[in-house]
Parts: sequence; structure tokens; C-alpha cells
Amino acid sequence: MVSGEKDRFFMEIADSHAHLDMAEFDPDREEVVRRALAGGVKALLCPVDLTAPESLSRILQLKQEFSWISAAAGIHPHQAKDFSPSHFEAIRRLARAGKIAAVGEIGIDHHYNYSPPPLQAEVFRAQLRLAQELELPVVVHSRAAGKEILAAIEEEKFSCGGVLHCFTEDRETAERMVGLGFLVSFSGILTYPNAQSLREIAAGLPLEKILVETDSPYLVPQPLRGATKRNEPLFVIETAKLLAELKGMALEEMASITLRNYRTAFRV
Repeated sequence: MVSGEKDRFFMEIADSHAHLDMAEFDPDREEVVRRALAGGVKALLCPVDLTAPESLSRILQLKQEFSWISAAAGIHPHQAKDFSPSHFEAIRRLARAGKIAAVGEIGIDHHYNYSPPPLQAEVFRAQLRLAQELELPVVVHSRAAGKEILAAIEEEKFSCGGVLHCFTEDRETAERMVGLGFLVSFSGILTYPNAQSLREIAAGLPLEKILVETDSPYLVPQPLRGATKRNEPLFVIETAKLLAELKGMALEEMASITLRNYRTAFRV
């Protein structure tokens, strides 16, 4: 049975992060969205890669057809080396036209360091200042960089909140981000056998401060690994199921809470 099939008639949920602009979805992008909607996904955030022009056009086209899809735009830490001031002007234009709900994804990634670490930090801080100017939340990518992320948010006096997406940092980072007005989003990693410490952190966070996501096409949840190599928004249900178990509640209740949290975070 496809994930979500038995739940689709009573559940509403949000996928707070999916890269539907990527080439993996070129053969069936609209079908993927319709499948998610049929399975109960009622809200979806798609980050746009401003260093790839086709990314923006693909997501804006999806938004035209599916009004419940939201977009975010920013320079990912991997692309910090490709940053140009024109990217900030593009973000401003999109924000003023009401076409984006957040600035992102932005952040620091010390696992890969595809861009020089000092440049990642510089571009991240500049985008925090831009988001503050635009009064928009941010979608933060942090990998082995929790302390730097926290320092930047605090030192830049960023106050518009947002989401720490695809959480893999430690408990202190999660709790301090929550204290700074952020939500913490869990991906399919939460379902992996070696993610016990992550599950313990998730179990301890306040319900009003958590989200679920797929980070599609990456990070297929454990119950579906082997059956497919491509993640998609419908599969967010698998992460929500485990999160519901950790919190001792029904799936539909967890789905409803995370959908409400999503709408609050992104003001949609």
C-alpha cells in the first residue's frame, strides 16, 4: 500500500520542505503534487535555488496551479560561492510581489563545505539581515554548524523566526533555536535505525514547536527505503507517524498540529 493511502480520508498535514524544482521530478511533477494532495498534504513549502533560473520558474508555475503551495527563495550554503547582489534584488522583488513566504534555504554546512566556510557565514548573515528588512521568516540549513548558526541569529538580532529544517544538530541547538522563536523540522532521518538520539530530542520538544518535512527528493523514510529511491511529499506521513508514536498520540492529531504550526510559521 502506498504511504498515506489508508489515512487520506481523515488526515491533513504539511510538508514543510520539498525540492520539487529538481530534475528528479521533471517526468511527473504535477502528478507528484496531486498524489500528495490526495493523501492529505494540504500545505507544502518549496525552496527555490536562485543560482538556477529554472528552479524559480518551475516553482512559480506550480504555485499558479496549486494555491496551497508556498515558495521560499535564498542562497543555499553550498552555493554561497556563487552569490551575487542580484540575488538579493530577486528576493526583494519576489517578496514585494507576495510570491515567497520565507527567505531560504540559507545557512552553514560544515559537512561538505562546498563553499568556503567564512563565505558561507557571510552570506548567511547577509540573508538574515535581508529577511529582517523584508519581515519574513527564514528556512535555516545547519549541518555541524549549530553554534555558528545560533551566534549569527543572536548577533544579527534576527527576530522574524522561521524553521531549522531537516534537524540533525544536538539538543542544546534545538532548545536554543526554539527560544529564539524558531520551529524545528524533522525529516525521514527521524525514522532511521541509527537516529535514536534524534528521536529523544524530538520527544522532548514542545508540540507547538515542531514540523515534519520530506526534503524531497532526498531522505526516503525507513519504511519505504528499498521500495523507492526518490522521496516525495506524500511520504511525509511516515515521519509524522513516528513522531506521533514518540508523543503518544494519533497520527491525525500530530498531522493537524504540525499543519497548524506550519501555517503559523509561514503566515499562510
